[in-house]
Amino acid sequence: MNPFKILHINLTKQKSRIEYVSPDLAILGGSSLAAYLYQEYGLLSEPANHPDQPLIFCLGPLNGLFPMLSKVVLGFKSPYHQQYAETHAGGRLSLAMRFAGLTALVLTGKLSDLGVVEIAHNEINFYSTPFLKGLDVYSTGKIVRKISKLPSGKRSILRIGLAGENEVPISCINVDTYRHFGRLGAGAVMGSKNLKAIVIGGEANFDLESLVDLKKYTQLYRELYQVITQTKAVHKYHDLGTAQNIIPLNELKVLPWNNLQKTSNSKIRGISGEYFAQKLLLRKVACSGCPVGCIHIGVLREKFGQEHEYLYRQVSYDYELIFALGSMLGINRATYVLRLIEVVEKVGLDAMSAGVILAYVTEGLAKKIFTLKQTLVNLEFGRPGPYEEAIFYLAHPPNEFWNTVNKGLRYAIKRLGGEDFACLLGQEMAGYATGENYFVSQALGFRHSHLDTGAYSFDQKSKQNDLDKALDFLRTEENYRVVFTSCVGCLFARKAYSWEVIRDTLAVVGLDFSLQELKQAGAKIAGLRWQLKLKTGFDPAMVKIPKRFLEVETFKGKINPTYLKQLQQSYAKYIQELAASV
Repeated sequence: MNPFKILHINLTKQKSRIEYVSPDLAILGGSSLAAYLYQEYGLLSEPANHPDQPLIFCLGPLNGLFPMLSKVVLGFKSPYHQQYAETHAGGRLSLAMRFAGLTALVLTGKLSDLGVVEIAHNEINFYSTPFLKGLDVYSTGKIVRKISKLPSGKRSILRIGLAGENEVPISCINVDTYRHFGRLGAGAVMGSKNLKAIVIGGEANFDLESLVDLKKYTQLYRELYQVITQTKAVHKYHDLGTAQNIIPLNELKVLPWNNLQKTSNSKIRGISGEYFAQKLLLRKVACSGCPVGCIHIGVLREKFGQEHEYLYRQVSYDYELIFALGSMLGINRATYVLRLIEVVEKVGLDAMSAGVILAYVTEGLAKKIFTLKQTLVNLEFGRPGPYEEAIFYLAHPPNEFWNTVNKGLRYAIKRLGGEDFACLLGQEMAGYATGENYFVSQALGFRHSHLDTGAYSFDQKSKQNDLDKALDFLRTEENYRVVFTSCVGCLFARKAYSWEVIRDTLAVVGLDFSLQELKQAGAKIAGLRWQLKLKTGFDPAMVKIPKRFLEVETFKGKINPTYLKQLQQSYAKYIQELAASV
């Protein structure tokens, strides 16, 4: 395996250098490479917006070589909680970095004015673009495409909206219009560097020298392509997409509605994956190097004139967006959900955090904990119109109240109250009220993501609470997933890439592991990430799960607070031991 090629760019000096890192040091790539580079160049004791804090974009050894190995990992210090964090995105970025000849990109420093950096395989261009200030994500993309010298199709465009410019801790980085580095505020870090956009691409030859067994590679590729395109392994992602989950989770009484005051609603049909597909689906698109096409684009048709005059816009939707900007806000009409998604996208906010925060504000207003003088707009569950205005307030706060809630629920409940009904699991919850195992897994998970371990699936399959089985599930899934996100694979491909398949794919690029060695590598990577998170302030023993989660009743019955506490304590102990083992 050839060394990983790392491009370092100092934005302040507008200078760059190349570094080569051995796979032996970085273990694999992706998640492990990002953690390794942050350990080398991150400022553990400085705030997230310090100019010299790095943004670290990393590929793995398999990107572009196999189907669904199409993600990029971004390592950074989060402005949301001031801890080491990681977020993933697809789009064209993975292949664009390959065409630029890079395994990783490390950005430090700060531009003197709002600008764009363009990275090709043989040059770097800096553009001063103060005229982009305040522009939404879509308008920015249109202008940057005209500025860029790189050929379309082989470039990727990352940009931020108003929320990122204002360094809002729940802002995201938009990648190629329909994908995102979403959670934990990467957009604010980019904004703190005066970076409105990044363009990456080029004409470099794809590196095939690392293929040590071309015949085996061809065979593996064909087998994986067959599994992915001809079996049920990932079929749902192409068909209805993740929105397929809406009706089943509602029927199980685990779909959050009205700030998790209830977990099902008889009017679910209006925002179901089936309704979106039948009435609003325009087309499906895929990340580069992926044959699935899980990105579902809906058409938003709105009348603006009396004589049947309509405006059409394309809006990407999926389960998490429908939950956060639909059911969580009590909205049961798909067109209204699409409209709120579009507004969130334009200003560059993380959709899940935005929706869950607005649900918290809505309930707080109803309980008279907050006043209309603070919120400026009368938010009520089921009324979509006022939420459009409130989303803009999150991105561009007009007063101290919105300047508090847009920092996230962790920050808001300490200053405004409402902890009992805050849907906070490390960060704003994802759309699964499945029970104790999931609540603990997101609250204590490394990324505070539903995909850290996928414990929502364990909750649905497990008839009874079993501490030993739950801990084994969390450990095993974290180990597998951190290996796969080091490759870097899309986690939708889990059923296609078993441990054995990952081992065989790595072998064709010269990375030879036994299954035991691969699992040991996973433990080492997970331990390194946890070590960085703990060093930057995370204490798993101090995590609190709000009262609202103890009030949930699902298809399995009421939440067992004793079991939840036992699992939380046991998992916290495991995290600390794993971090100490590295």
